[in-house]
Amino acid sequence: MSVGRAEGRPALSSGLHRESHVELHSAMNDRNNGRYDDVWRASEPYLRARKSDVHIPLSFAFARKLLEVHPEADQDIVLLAVLLHDIGWWTIDMRDIIEKGFGPNMMQSDVRFLHEKEGVRLSREVLQKTGWPESVIAAVAEIIDGHDTRPQARSLNDRLVRDADKLWRFTVTGVAVACDWHKMTPHAYTDRLEKQTVGLLETEAGRQMATRELARTRAELMLHLI
Repeated sequence: MSVGRAEGRPALSSGLHRESHVELHSAMNDRNNGRYDDVWRASEPYLRARKSDVHIPLSFAFARKLLEVHPEADQDIVLLAVLLHDIGWWTIDMRDIIEKGFGPNMMQSDVRFLHEKEGVRLSREVLQKTGWPESVIAAVAEIIDGHDTRPQARSLNDRLVRDADKLWRFTVTGVAVACDWHKMTPHAYTDRLEKQTVGLLETEAGRQMATRELARTRAELMLHLI
């Protein structure tokens, strides 16, 4: 059941679970066509920080795949939360992000908490500007608040957002970006990802996607040799 939608936005079918995988993928693409474009445009300035303009589109695509497996989740809440969850990094200096946002205990660093707080504030501004109702705004904010620092997910929607957020790390692009942040080689970073997979991902679908994506990344980067 959807938490709520802005007036005039197209309703999503409640019978998605009865469609085949191919039909479901096509139907979701049709229903998503243009639905979130205003939010993308409004958030664009905030995505130009910490490679969010790369991370977020990749995570958004993973979120759609996860929603195919979990049609009972609220598509609007999940996709909007994925789109907006990291826009708070825009308010923080990149040097502070690298120096304070990575390393030991990085998920409990001050900049992590700050980017969540600012993400809640900015997401509210973006969603109000683009006409989403308060019920959606509040649900998205609840997920953004603590998406890195909170130890437990609060709902299925939250779990899907958290998995989509992390799945981009397993792609070639994610490895290329993150191994620089962590000052590691692609080989060492993918080895670390493999060890973290079970604890990092919260759904079985997410774990399966991570495993497949990591194998593809290792092959493309020739990590069996270098």
